[in-house]
Amino acid sequence: MYDYLIVGAGLYGSTFAYEATKRGKKVLVIDKRNHIGGNIYCDNVEGINVHKYGAHIFHTSDKEVWDYVNDIVEFNRYTNQPIANFNGEIYNLPFNMNTFNKLWGVITPEEAKLKIEEQKKQSLIDKPKNLEEQAISLVGTDIYEKLIKGYTEKQWGRSATELPAFIIRRLPVRFSYDNNYFNDLYQGIPIGGYNEIIEKMLEKCDIKLGIDFFEHKDELEKISEKILFTGMIDEFYGYKFGVLEYRSLKFETEILNEDNYQGNAVVNYTDRETPYTRIIEHKHFEYGTQDKTVITKEYPADWKIGDEPYYPINNDRNDEMFAKYKELAEKEDKYIFGGRLADYKYYDMHHVIRAALDKAKEVM
Repeated sequence: MYDYLIVGAGLYGSTFAYEATKRGKKVLVIDKRNHIGGNIYCDNVEGINVHKYGAHIFHTSDKEVWDYVNDIVEFNRYTNQPIANFNGEIYNLPFNMNTFNKLWGVITPEEAKLKIEEQKKQSLIDKPKNLEEQAISLVGTDIYEKLIKGYTEKQWGRSATELPAFIIRRLPVRFSYDNNYFNDLYQGIPIGGYNEIIEKMLEKCDIKLGIDFFEHKDELEKISEKILFTGMIDEFYGYKFGVLEYRSLKFETEILNEDNYQGNAVVNYTDRETPYTRIIEHKHFEYGTQDKTVITKEYPADWKIGDEPYYPINNDRNDEMFAKYKELAEKEDKYIFGGRLADYKYYDMHHVIRAALDKAKEVM
């Protein structure tokens, strides 16, 4: 008999399991995949830790969470400084003084602010009706056309004029020459990759992989006092209120016989014609010196049941549907729900850990 069955060996489930075993609980963790770690799992290829499900950079301003993960494993000093490639033109992200200098030749923050304000006024947009108008009303036409339009249309699979304005509530604009993408105080990658932290979190748990929870639900319920479910909440309830929508991703990974392909971990392709949104060169996350390199091209994709769900589409329809599922979940006695899919919410990794820690304190 287990005190807790954890359905899903991703970061949320692993954090909860770690807290449970620290309290002396007996825990079984299952996952339908053949590996632990969920979407932060890394494949070791040519001595390089490849982020199998897209780039993951840990960042937070929550010192408690930062200290928590560093007590488990040591993190390196990696700083996320992505660049944008627009038809061969290279720009810094997020939009900062290096970006503005490349676009307009401006040098001072005042010059950059005047340029953006000039373009915003020329647009004559009072009440933005779609994403395109919203973006232009925030940063002007040049930044929108070169660094937002194509990337966003690929990401969502439709024209920016067909996307609602609320998707872009704000756009980060920095009037400094700082290329650090995040504003958080702490940032890095676990030395040795993310598998290191998950393995340590789960080292006192029983683990069964390649197990579909729904196929074995009856027997699993009998061997556990409580069940933490981190999968899709609508699937748990048989889609009785409808199917919650997601965007998905497809990945193409290649081993290249060269030591440095693009000189940066992440390069975004912001033109509409390039079919992928970005190329990740994994060795740069850990300052690799291997003779070969591994790159991954990332393609946004429509999602259907059976595909991997990545980004929840939090529009009014889906949020109203999720509220109905959440109401059912809150009435459950044996089951606990949490994580990106069960909460139908996009989480950064530090948010996942904070949510899992809070849930563990609440139920234990």
